[in-house]
Amino acid sequence: MLAAYCEGNGPAREVLRVEEVETPSPGPGELRVRLHASGVNPSDVKSRGLRKLAFPRVIPHSDGAGVIEAVGAGVASARVGERVWIWNGQWQRPFGTAAQYIVVPAAQAARLPDNASFEAGACLGIPAMTAYHAIERAEASADTTLFVSGGAGSVSQFAIQFAKAKGATVITTVSSEDKARAAREAGADHCIDYKRDNVEARVAEITGKRGADAIIEIDLTANAKLIPGVLRQKGSVIIYGTGAEATIPAFACLANSLTLAFFLVYQLDAQQRARAADGINRMLEQGKLSSRIRPTFPLSETAAAHEAVERGTIGNVIVRTA
Repeated sequence: MLAAYCEGNGPAREVLRVEEVETPSPGPGELRVRLHASGVNPSDVKSRGLRKLAFPRVIPHSDGAGVIEAVGAGVASARVGERVWIWNGQWQRPFGTAAQYIVVPAAQAARLPDNASFEAGACLGIPAMTAYHAIERAEASADTTLFVSGGAGSVSQFAIQFAKAKGATVITTVSSEDKARAAREAGADHCIDYKRDNVEARVAEITGKRGADAIIEIDLTANAKLIPGVLRQKGSVIIYGTGAEATIPAFACLANSLTLAFFLVYQLDAQQRARAADGINRMLEQGKLSSRIRPTFPLSETAAAHEAVERGTIGNVIVRTA
């Protein structure tokens, strides 16, 4: 099969190769998927560029979508031919979705609704599952106001849609009119340009000085200082991303009985994942969940796809593998 892989860290064009490698075969409890699309997430790019590789050779990318072609012992043969989307393809495993085929445990391939494209399916594993769990942890409802950091990001785009499906009011931050447009298209009620506006003052104005019920936080390191001025008393911060260290306004958190809740999407348990997959598919089937897919690249240009993520492209970057 054709696959993109790297055998060391460094700039994308220096370490990523696209060559023929051995096609994997499914073992017990596994299935092989003929991939049509592979999603490129910031964590995939960071793993190649910054973190020491955990294996001698790595085919990158956790997310993808395609068709089940073969199954191993213990997996129902009826699943052959099923359209699926994949998560954790390269999490603690050497070979991810930047290839024509992937073998994964059967539980890591969820049915892809017929009305969803393979490109849309390749956006779901990390961004949509992160967003779904964050909104679940925030206990979003018609009576809540959520503050979603970075409204043009892939996770935030899904988080806004899941929150609006629950009837919540969504306030989000952006840094340009293009990003504000993307956030509004996802359903955000209020966009605050953090480069031009006083975020705390705008949240106070929007909420009648009450504050948001919860923050969905992409970068605690950068944004921790906003917590006291954005969140209501006894509110919660749902944190799915941060730098290595963060300075937390600890006394304000204590004085206001705030909750800081961290989670890593790769480590969701089976029940959390099942709820997320079911919720995502339900909204896909109803036509209520959309992905901002741009740009797309052929497998031969996987390095260019990584560079697009590094530039901060608005939208989900996709590598076409078929």
